[in-house]
Amino acid sequence: MNEELLQALKARFEKNMHRHKAIAWPDVRTRLEAHPDALRSLRDMEATGGQPDVVGQDANTGRYAFCDCSAESPGGRRSVCYDREALESRKENRPQDSAVEMAAAMGIELLTEEQYRELQKLGDFDTKTSSWVSTPSDVRALGGALFCDKRYGKVFVYHNGAQSYYASRGFRGWLQV
Repeated sequence: MNEELLQALKARFEKNMHRHKAIAWPDVRTRLEAHPDALRSLRDMEATGGQPDVVGQDANTGRYAFCDCSAESPGGRRSVCYDREALESRKENRPQDSAVEMAAAMGIELLTEEQYRELQKLGDFDTKTSSWVSTPSDVRALGGALFCDKRYGKVFVYHNGAQSYYASRGFRGWLQV
């Protein structure tokens, strides 16, 4: 199973070299093989439609950054509200899960607004969907949560009640290995 996943990641890596210039696949593979928990997280990202790929490397730690690079918000992670508090606040028509809890169970983090904007420099993502992003505590304390999309060639950041959920809104994950 890990070999199949590694082959899928390698194929995506080689097809999208513009996302990770100056990074060599053998180095990434070595790092992944040394971190089985990361492979589990990447398997979950892949299984939910995220199409994870390397999008950078931390100059200080040498860790590789993986992000969901599917054209639209991952299909297996849509129709979720923002977090557990939002989920519990719904009296009826509750979604199955929340973005924050799903990400935690997968061992990944929601993208920040800054990470989302950086991802958009690598291509056009969420032109028909939107993705929850990590929300500042002051906004969340007031009941809101942030989401982003790309329309008209621009990245937009919006707010919504954290308990809201839509078939076209999911979340993108971030993992450092």
